[in-house]
Amino acid sequence: MRKERGLLIVLSGPSGVGKGTVRKELFSKAGTNYEYSISMTTRAPREGEVDGVDYFFKSRNEFEALIEEGGLLEHAEFVGNYYGTPLAYVNETLDAGRDVFLEIEVQGAAQIREKAPEALFIFLAPPSISELQNRLIGRGTETEEIIKMRIDTARDELEMMSLYDYVVENDEIQNACDKINAIIVAEHCRRERIEKTYLSMLRGE
Repeated sequence: MRKERGLLIVLSGPSGVGKGTVRKELFSKAGTNYEYSISMTTRAPREGEVDGVDYFFKSRNEFEALIEEGGLLEHAEFVGNYYGTPLAYVNETLDAGRDVFLEIEVQGAAQIREKAPEALFIFLAPPSISELQNRLIGRGTETEEIIKMRIDTARDELEMMSLYDYVVENDEIQNACDKINAIIVAEHCRRERIEKTYLSMLRGE
């Protein structure tokens, strides 16, 4: 039987909602079969972040060259920095039958919705705006002005929830991870995703 193409899983949500924390928890579990697509960014590494593990850190010139070459599945400029997803790696991994997990900003997810509507889109939402603000302040990595910009942007991003297939509230990390895993299992069983494989089998292909 023909191998099913991998599932492109897009997790995004407002800055500070805990996308990175949830993604790391998902990938820390034994038996996780998702392939994490590391994003590129022009922002400076935060303490403890490693190039090629957390992000590919690029200069602005390097990033803009990739945009011109069409080498990104999506890209966005957020609070003065670029973020993007390498295209070739994603397609090669999906064609090999592996699920690719993207953790990206809302702007980037909107671009992928246009280019790859068959992808699975999950919006990670905060319990409340005040809780989101508390999490940003708790990071201790940004100025009061940047935090205000991120909160203003988060309000706009929450209004873009309609672009997504599912919404998961990040009230508690393990609870959010359990819901995301359940959604992915269900999506693999969706008729539209597997029907062609079985029709090919019936035709003897």
